[in-house]
Amino acid sequence: MKQFAELFAELDGSTSTLHKVQALRRYFERAPAEDAAWAVYFLSGGKPKRTVPTRTLREVALQVSGLPDWLFEESYQAVGDLAETIAHVLPIAPVQTGHAQGLAWWMQNRILPLRTLPDEERIVAVQACWNELAANERFLFVKLVGGGFRVGVSKLLVTRALAELAGLDAKLVATRMMGFADASNQPTAEQFSALLASPGEGSTGQDAGRLGQPLPFFLAHPLQEEPESLGAVEDWLVEWKFDGIRAQVVKEGGQVWVWSRGEELVSEQFPELQEAFAQWPDGCILDGEILVWQGDTPAGFNALQGRLNRKVVSKKLMTDSPVVFLAYDLLRLNGLNTVDQTQLQRRAALEDFYAKHHEQSTVNSMPRLLLSQRVCAASWQELKLLREESRARGVEGFMLKHRDSRYGVGRTKADGLWWKWKIDPMTIDCVLVYAQRGHGRRASLYTDYTFAVWETPPANAAQAQEVAQAIANGEKVEDTVARGLPRLVPFAKAYSGLTDEEFKEVDRVIRKHTVDKFGPVRTVVPVLVFELGFEAISRSSRHKSGVAVRFPRMLRIRHDKPLHEADHLAVLEALLPLENVV
Repeated sequence: MKQFAELFAELDGSTSTLHKVQALRRYFERAPAEDAAWAVYFLSGGKPKRTVPTRTLREVALQVSGLPDWLFEESYQAVGDLAETIAHVLPIAPVQTGHAQGLAWWMQNRILPLRTLPDEERIVAVQACWNELAANERFLFVKLVGGGFRVGVSKLLVTRALAELAGLDAKLVATRMMGFADASNQPTAEQFSALLASPGEGSTGQDAGRLGQPLPFFLAHPLQEEPESLGAVEDWLVEWKFDGIRAQVVKEGGQVWVWSRGEELVSEQFPELQEAFAQWPDGCILDGEILVWQGDTPAGFNALQGRLNRKVVSKKLMTDSPVVFLAYDLLRLNGLNTVDQTQLQRRAALEDFYAKHHEQSTVNSMPRLLLSQRVCAASWQELKLLREESRARGVEGFMLKHRDSRYGVGRTKADGLWWKWKIDPMTIDCVLVYAQRGHGRRASLYTDYTFAVWETPPANAAQAQEVAQAIANGEKVEDTVARGLPRLVPFAKAYSGLTDEEFKEVDRVIRKHTVDKFGPVRTVVPVLVFELGFEAISRSSRHKSGVAVRFPRMLRIRHDKPLHEADHLAVLEALLPLENVV
């Protein structure tokens, strides 16, 4: 445990990419293979199920430390991280022996067994673990058992470190690592050794890997410039960009695996896809998008959310939210990877595969394999006009793929170019009404905000100020409404989009205008108007406003816009797709 805790501290304390890669390489070189396997799992995004609820961790920390609840809460708000707070408030352990055992031992013998213990036994076991650990090890322990492990290292850096250590091509290591961080995988020394093994004699540079393993996803860059800067339009394969779940379907060994871009095995969440693709030939991998499909068009992402993170998908849900796999690339055929072929070559192979197998890929009379539509245009200007139809089509814009591009690893330009040419976000002018402190380096600032719009527009500036004064006085919303005043309706939370200086500016306003506290949340007098951007909007029964927005972010502070000119609910509802309007 000590070695991994020291690695975590070194990675967390550095902003240098080179330094992080060197630290990773030193750790992987020295650590036992079973410990290194778990380290790869966590550092590349693995998140096993939480073994101890955060509520329990907090309660045990209060018991052991003897602190009153209010003081622990103030400490937590100052630090901004539960694991760090606990590590600071616990008394020093009399005998710190936990570091003598490695990460794998702790996972297998102490951390994973916690999940099945009764509550009383779990509390005793957590206390026993803390008594064996130093402060930095306790911090790491809480991160691991509480499901909050994060560190500033990308999977790419882990791949680089392993490739340098083994003297292998980084693409080969990246391919071997696919699926390594899936929650169903329990890392082993043998798996780690397989990551570093030299290709077998006569190898073509690709390994078979584990059965059903996907290939690394190739990711697109956002297009910021005008498309004319890309050259001739005929050099690009253009497709509509759908808002679903990026996935790879693997058919191997008589089985069908469905993997998300986050390397999670999601086959059980889409059983009709497994059934539909069971007749595909072994040794093929298709890349595409999982979508809820209704009639001839895709439904919004909101319709897909009900299918996610379910162990059992009911027949009713499959009927109400039928899914398809929209294929746009063929990565393996007859057991041979095609990633080094050009985009046009792979597209031709995909169209041939679709022609042979789309009819048999049917469940309940519904085709489950669809082919992405190529968009043909004589000029970029013609594509710009088509792109304006995106929202009416239920898509986000265009994908642009160079005809000669290979299928690379991650977001790289080494193997060719893919661009996502998305439409501009929807925007709304709204009011900040609640705030919460951030985490990590933002723990001392209020950076997480809740925004609201007027339910009905104020008659004038004076009426809006009357609402703000009522909130400042602590008056209940029911009372202000009874007096004939309009109310502000929360509809979105956002924590990104501002510069550090802007966050500091807003933090000062929040501290000056806070009127109430609900745990970590502060009620703020409505004095700041923001322009909020978001990718999509849909009806939602979970929000007071009746709508939910996707990927909200702050575009700017509207110092130029007075409170009464912030938008109202009807403006927000007008952005709903036609099928959501009632």
